[in-house]
Amino acid sequence: MDTWEDDPADQRTCLICGDRATGLHYGIISCEGCKGFFKRSICNKRVYRCSRDKNCEMSRKQRNRCQYCRLLKCLQMGMNRKAIREDGMPGGRNKSIGPVQITEEEIERIMSGQEFKEDAPEHTWGNNGDSDHSSPSNGASEGNQPSPASTLSSNRSVEMNGYTAALRDQYINTSMSTHYQLLPHLFSYAAQSGLLAPQPRSLYPQSHPLVLQLVAAEDLAPLATPMLIEDGYKVTQVELFALLCRLADELLFRQISWIKKLPFFCELSIEDYTCLLSSTWQELILLSCLTIYSAQIFGDLADVTAKYTPSDDELQGFSEDGMEVMERLIYLFRKFHQLKISNEEYACMKAINFLNQDIRGLSNTSQLEQLNKRYWYVCQDYTEYKYPHQPKRFPEILMCLPEIRCIAGKLVNVPLEQLPLLFKAVLHSCKSSLASYRTGPLPCVTTSAGN
Repeated sequence: MDTWEDDPADQRTCLICGDRATGLHYGIISCEGCKGFFKRSICNKRVYRCSRDKNCEMSRKQRNRCQYCRLLKCLQMGMNRKAIREDGMPGGRNKSIGPVQITEEEIERIMSGQEFKEDAPEHTWGNNGDSDHSSPSNGASEGNQPSPASTLSSNRSVEMNGYTAALRDQYINTSMSTHYQLLPHLFSYAAQSGLLAPQPRSLYPQSHPLVLQLVAAEDLAPLATPMLIEDGYKVTQVELFALLCRLADELLFRQISWIKKLPFFCELSIEDYTCLLSSTWQELILLSCLTIYSAQIFGDLADVTAKYTPSDDELQGFSEDGMEVMERLIYLFRKFHQLKISNEEYACMKAINFLNQDIRGLSNTSQLEQLNKRYWYVCQDYTEYKYPHQPKRFPEILMCLPEIRCIAGKLVNVPLEQLPLLFKAVLHSCKSSLASYRTGPLPCVTTSAGN
């Protein structure tokens, strides 16, 4: 691809996001970030989803919030997918190829995945007819962390997508001062199945203590908030709302205690921790309710909500935002029930979600990025070691995180007085669906033995 040197007289901007352009890439003037994003999207046959109106702002700071709109703009501005080498290696297939103008129908075929349908591996999200060939919505997050992209690993250093297991060791052992711009984005990551047969291997020695430290920071004791109601008692809307508030208080207090026990607590400032918690507390609570506290939430709390009967006015006034949150929560519950997340996986997911260096107001973003990548690798290493015959498990687990962020972002739009009805509907639907599963157990997290 044609590039130019850092000439002050030639400070061109990327046609996609407005960042400083580095040359002519795939037919148009663009930056390294958008060039790499377009190449990954086309080579990996990725299908994204926009949670808004498919018209998200594209700027240097906003471009990572919605991969759907970013790819859409790449195509609209004329980025030429035929200029990408089929082997995925650097360098264009034909440097004489310029920008192209394709029809709306062609763009729709690419965005919907129709163009890739024959070759793309099926990516199943659920066992009850719930499938989604797109990445979960990412629009509610403050940003998407760049993350490594190997899907399988073995005892030897197997090179996957240009990165090696040696790089994994480098992130786990040392802090990284350089920014890897070409690493794929975490929330647009998709599994590539069938590349290699699963190979049994041992856990990387650096991963074991890091995982144990994260699990030790968790409060796995049952929630102390009383959730027992006498038979025949009718719970009112006000009483159920008060119970939900008490639960939220206890869960939030546990998140604060968790932060103080983190193995990297001394590496960040109190101001940064405050900023991170202010932006992610709803996501952390939601994640914990779907995993380590699921037995109580979908058991005891569901029994309480069953004793609450909403009025006709409440039912008729239920908002569209509430309906969307309800559908997404039920979908996510089924996904977590299918995966049966272990304590170790939950602890890693929580740390990765919390360490979001793109949240505004942070002072030490470089250290946050290094920590995020460290636990990204730890989670991948543990999952591939523990479940060698589930090559899609790791990407499926991490692709739940943007859905959690999206739900947390939309939950703030639901009127407070509608929360009792929302929780009743969600818990009733989830508890009812459990009866249809053959195994029958609640989606409790499991503690892996022998680690």
